[in-house]
Parts: sequence; structure tokens; C-alpha cells
Amino acid sequence: MNSALRYFDDPEEFQKFIRGGRARIFVSARGKYQGELARIDLPRILMQRFWQSLPAVVHVKIDPRPALIFLSDAQQSPFVHSGASLGPEEICCPALGDEHHVRYPAGGTLSSCSMTAADLAFFGRMLTGRELHAPPANRVIRPQPNLMSRLRRVHSEIVSLAANTPDILAVPEVEKAVEQALIRAAVACLADTDEMDKARVNGAGGRAMRRFEELLEARPDEPLYIPEICAAAGVGERTLRSYCQEHLGMSPHRYLFLRRMNLARRALVRADAKATTVTGIATQYGFGELGRFAVSYRAMFGESPSATLRGRQRPAPPRNADFPRPDSASA
Repeated sequence: MNSALRYFDDPEEFQKFIRGGRARIFVSARGKYQGELARIDLPRILMQRFWQSLPAVVHVKIDPRPALIFLSDAQQSPFVHSGASLGPEEICCPALGDEHHVRYPAGGTLSSCSMTAADLAFFGRMLTGRELHAPPANRVIRPQPNLMSRLRRVHSEIVSLAANTPDILAVPEVEKAVEQALIRAAVACLADTDEMDKARVNGAGGRAMRRFEELLEARPDEPLYIPEICAAAGVGERTLRSYCQEHLGMSPHRYLFLRRMNLARRALVRADAKATTVTGIATQYGFGELGRFAVSYRAMFGESPSATLRGRQRPAPPRNADFPRPDSASA
């Protein structure tokens, strides 16, 4: 068993540590960013638990590995996954190799577990008498409340063990026992009636948003305009606005601004202060007025662009009291 529990004050560092796909985090509100991530690799199932202090839009490209994504706390406010609300009693099952947007509320904690397609089919057959498979499109399912509570409780207990007593999880018998408990809880939720057939499915909107993101990734350093975005996404302006509101919780203009602001920050973090200027990076990402850029940047990230460029030492973020302590966890 390998476990790692880390704290971050930069969303770029946070996103590098995520397993199971490639994530891009775009903070969507002002304030100092803090993030915490637990990652536990059991022999046949991978686990993660995420916390972020600020609301954010996360664009994720999923690896071809079936996964369950759910709220860590039954009292949390819903997330929005691929345009569908994800409440405390629901599980999102992403399509293999697909991509999606997650609207992450401030202070929310999200959990996930995943296994190979072969293991999912095998354990489904052994535990329920029928094979289970990843859905062909992103879906949100609602298991029976007792099954959902069991999955959440088992996942949380394993994270706590990894954080506080990792030596116990290193014992083969204990490792196998907790892994089997999690697999049973996950399979029970997936096999609960025919929820997969009744689940909410993301269709045309998801395809348009994928084309939108493909355009942004192909031209990260260029200013983009709504007509060319609509042409790339294959939809009209009104439809694009509707899809962006559904998936991102904001207009396409606002998302483009947040994306450019986050990309500018990442460029400043990586840049050589002796060979780069704030003006050069601001201009590169389409910010023509340096003063307005500096004001917006400080409001969003809590420091000036020049401070980011200089790479001054930032204070360690305070711990989230509800998250397991990582002091004893092995990296």
C-alpha cells in the first residue's frame, strides 16, 4: 500500500498530484488558495480525497479506468459534474477516457475510487452474479441510502488509517481486509437495481464543451472570440452560453477570463524573474492594461504579479480541521 497526503497553496501543484487523469484547475473566486489531497494505492483499487478552499472549475480528462466519484460528507453542498448536480446521496460514474468539468464549491471535499475494467467485471460477477461495466457516457446514479453511507464510511475510515496509522495498513492481512471492504461497498452501490439505465446522461452539451476545451488547448496563448468558439463547438451563441452556464456556472466570457488569469499565474510561477517581465506575460495572455491586470490578479490570488514572479516564500496554508492529519503518512 502506498499513501500520500499533501497540502498545497498553488492549484497547479495540486493538479499535478491527482491520479486517474489530467486535471486543470481554474480558481473562480477571490482569496488565498489552499488545497489538500489524500492518495492511497491499494493493490486492486485506487483511492483519492480532495479538498479546496476556493470555488473552482476543474477540467478533467479521465484515464480508461472505471471510477466512482462522490461527496465525502453527507452534509455538503452539491457539486456540479458534467452539468449534472452531484448531491450527497449520488455517485458520478465517468465514461472511460472521457473528459468533463467539475464545479467545485468552496470548502467542499470530494472522494473517488477506481479499479481496472477487468477487476470491475470480475468483482461484479463474484459478488452479484453479473459483470459490471463503466457506462458509455458520464452518469449520475443514486444507490440506496444505506449503501451510499457504507461506501462513504469505508472510504473515510481507510483515509484516516492511512493518515494516522499507516503501519497498520502495511500489514498484508489488514490491507486486504480494508480493500475488500471498499470493493464490496463500491460494487454494492453500482449493482443496486438498474440505476445505470435510469441515470442522468450528459449528451450534446458534453460534446460541445469538449470541442470548446479542445480549441482552448490548441490555442492557449491566443485571444479567442465567441463566434470562432461557437464555430468550433458547433453550436450557436445562445446555446453555447446555456451549456457554459450548465457545466461551468458562468458565461463563456467569464470562463475565458478566469482561464487566462490562471494561465498567467502559472507562467509567472515558472518564469525566470531575470529574463521575464510581468508586462510580457500579461500581454502574452491578452491583458492589455497592466494596472487593471495587477488589481484583478491581487484580488484573485492574494499577491501581486511581481511577487509571484519573484517567487517569494509563501506561508504554509493552515490545515483543514476536518481532513485527516498526514504527519505519519508515507509518501
